[in-house]
Amino acid sequence: MRRRAVLAGLFAGSVARAQDVPAELPPEPPPAPPAPPRLAPEGAPAPAQPTPGDPLPTGMAVLPTGGVRLVLESAALDPAQARALEILGRRLAALPAGRITVEAQVSAPANDVSVARRASLARAQAVKAALIAGGLPATRIDLRPLGRLPAGVDRVDVLPPGVASPNAEARGR
Repeated sequence: MRRRAVLAGLFAGSVARAQDVPAELPPEPPPAPPAPPRLAPEGAPAPAQPTPGDPLPTGMAVLPTGGVRLVLESAALDPAQARALEILGRRLAALPAGRITVEAQVSAPANDVSVARRASLARAQAVKAALIAGGLPATRIDLRPLGRLPAGVDRVDVLPPGVASPNAEARGR
């Protein structure tokens, strides 16, 4: 018992002496990295709905829920529409994250699904090319060639992140 008490006293003394004499302190750790950016949850509205600017060229309109609608009767863009889409591409590229959806539909032919789908794809690709020319990365653009829907209209919708498709009901979704 006595032996344990002596050892305990020696150990306690050495601990006390180690605390009395400060050893060299380690260097300060580097600062913590910045917090990751807070992104909107999937399906939430985008922070700001970019628009190509006022006035819009003929055949273009801002959708009430956000995004832009173009009335296109072919895959060729009017130069004013191309410039407006480049500006829109620049503004969408400034958004921190999220995918842009380009939905295209055609009015004809009603009897050939394949031709209608290819025609809507060509229009969506023309709009995508204009957005890319404005600086929007191609990897952030999703194309939805819808072909001919029951409404039978010639239009292309450019939808920013978080904006629901105005064609969801017609597509049965």
